[in-house]
Amino acid sequence: MPNFVECFGKIIYARRRKLRLSQEELSINSGIDRSFISSLEKGKRNPSLLTILKIADGLKTSSSKLMKEAEECTKGM
Repeated sequence: MPNFVECFGKIIYARRRKLRLSQEELSINSGIDRSFISSLEKGKRNPSLLTILKIADGLKTSSSKLMKEAEECTKGM
């Protein structure tokens, strides 16, 4: 079963690709460094609450939706 950080990264990656955004564009939209976004997508960094809020804004969604999807992923749904 994947852990939450890995799942959160997969969710960010999938949503970013669906919106056809590059990591650089998401970086600009969210105010988060591109290399940090890369690390998040790979499941190598644990995002803070503020980072989750900024990423959600950059992806034009709510933080609660991102969190719910990541939680479902950890349960194998």
